[in-house]
Amino acid sequence: MLQDIKRASFKHKNNKLAYYVKNYVRLCRPFVIFRRKPDKKLTEFSPADKEYIEQRVNYYNKLTQVTNLPDSAIQLGDFKLKEHQKTYFFDTYEYTRYFSQNLRICPLYGDITHVPDYPCITKSRPISEDNANSVLLKLDKIRHFLFLKDKNDFIGKKDMLVGRSKAHQEHRVRFLNMYRNHPMCDVGQVNRDKNHHLIANRLTMEEHLKYKFILCLEGNDVASNLKWVMSSNSLAVMPKPKYETWFMEAQLIPDYHYVLIKDDFSDLEERMRYYIDHPDEALQIISNAHKYIEQFKDKKREDLISLLVLNKYFEMTNQKP
Repeated sequence: MLQDIKRASFKHKNNKLAYYVKNYVRLCRPFVIFRRKPDKKLTEFSPADKEYIEQRVNYYNKLTQVTNLPDSAIQLGDFKLKEHQKTYFFDTYEYTRYFSQNLRICPLYGDITHVPDYPCITKSRPISEDNANSVLLKLDKIRHFLFLKDKNDFIGKKDMLVGRSKAHQEHRVRFLNMYRNHPMCDVGQVNRDKNHHLIANRLTMEEHLKYKFILCLEGNDVASNLKWVMSSNSLAVMPKPKYETWFMEAQLIPDYHYVLIKDDFSDLEERMRYYIDHPDEALQIISNAHKYIEQFKDKKREDLISLLVLNKYFEMTNQKP
């Protein structure tokens, strides 16, 4: 019963009811209400902000050569809600509604860890120099983009690492086998279908915030808890990321925005002890993480960047002059 209560805890979570109500209402509005040209909104910002916006747009949409979409591309007018992809649909439709419904897109939803053969709209992509066909939008944000206010001071937190997640991937199972019973770690899996020796009771976010270190291991793609951990007064601990989303995980600097550990996890205790013994450096990392988070909190600017990412997508797929 306690585990069910913790699982249903809404503290620090995005309001899903409000999210769905807003999006269903938006879906029912006449299309003509939304039509406008997104690129004209650039004039609303200062030259300095304009440069920043263009950098973000070109980061998410790296297309440099005009490429025609395949016949399987979906016309916006035929882009419909599917029950198993509700959040992905709503987060895409929030911005596609501003464009001509004759334009086409190739949505590739879910935890995407490969680069497609043609330009697709994705939530995630591998971190590499050759990932231009993966055009990022801020998708499934009700789950991934969560920030919180941490009232706990870093100094007063437990000198331990905490982590709870499902462990279906080999690397997560390997980490838990190494540290499930370590005296400086309170870690475990929450799925109960296998590896029963690794199962641990669920913890609320509030309970996570009592620890100085919070584990942020990638799963199928990115670590979904990384955003709220970096907004807390605890240190995010993880290997160098291999995948990225709208959060631009590839831009995070090791030991500046988060505590870096080796891919084999062997130096975890050493890295923890270092920041326990050097609290000033730990506090600086937390401050840097908070500053990084701030750039995603300007809703008006985030909307503009999203519109311009799509606008460039239509231009670079030979659909707009």
